[in-house]
Amino acid sequence: MLVSVAIPVRDGGAVLVDALEAVRRQALREGVEVELVVCDSGSRDGSRAAARARGAEVIEIAPREFSHGGTRNLLMQRTGGEVVAFLTQDAVPAGEHWLARLLAGFAAADAVGLVFGPYIPRADASAMVRRELEAWFRSLSPDGSVRVDRLAPSERAAPPRALYGARGYFTDANGAVARAAWERVPFRPVAYAEDHALAHDVLQAGFAKVFAPDAAVIHSHDYGAWEWTRRSFDEARAVRELYELEDLGDVRRLARSARGSVGADLRYAGGLRAAGIGGVELLVRSLGHHGARALGTALGARAERLSPAIVEHLSLEGRR
Repeated sequence: MLVSVAIPVRDGGAVLVDALEAVRRQALREGVEVELVVCDSGSRDGSRAAARARGAEVIEIAPREFSHGGTRNLLMQRTGGEVVAFLTQDAVPAGEHWLARLLAGFAAADAVGLVFGPYIPRADASAMVRRELEAWFRSLSPDGSVRVDRLAPSERAAPPRALYGARGYFTDANGAVARAAWERVPFRPVAYAEDHALAHDVLQAGFAKVFAPDAAVIHSHDYGAWEWTRRSFDEARAVRELYELEDLGDVRRLARSARGSVGADLRYAGGLRAAGIGGVELLVRSLGHHGARALGTALGARAERLSPAIVEHLSLEGRR
């Protein structure tokens, strides 16, 4: 059996090297071979050479040719595995059984099209980011068991908002795609949330989606307030478009959510006895974090009302 690991890359740096070496350390049953393929879109930091030195095939494209959905379709086309496991350049498999555990998810039900695992926050992640990630992935499987989602035939024509939340969630920062499913429903050539869109299409095509809670990667982002605003802008814009959520940017709801998240951060950090962070300092950081995210969400949900120049300025990825 040939299994492919695919990574889109641009200036991946030292974390990319960690990810590549972690892939090469994977322990798999006899007879399973791993193909490692990287698609580089203009790195200037030696990422291509680092990937080749670790046995990866490297596809080179111009930066303007990159798109989240389209580049992953290219990686699917250029790999040969029955299953293609996707990582991002800053997602490092948490142990030598990461890939085996993703592959085991395809045996959890009939006609599994997608299997994904959780993120473990980096050691230097803030209390806010750590709590959000742990709470989200715990919510997908509170008892730690494998979760299987599948749509009944009567559900497959439901509106997109019916899949908002856990049922429609998938991540290609730590997710595997069955080639048989991708051949039916490839990634949409969209600028953002291509993994959520793929999950919808795969489920509506009759395949199952599996969450494997023991197939973790180390992956988290800690931005400043302005970057969180911009990232949340991109996320909200994509989520509103994909799920057709008219009320996503409701200011009162966002304010209530931010207030509740600040309280949850304080309780969480108190439980961890966060070293070196006083209560007032954490309160200020938490208010800034969730305030920035709420602002970005409110703006992203109204992106179609803004001028292209403002949209491009607000977008972390420079999307118009």
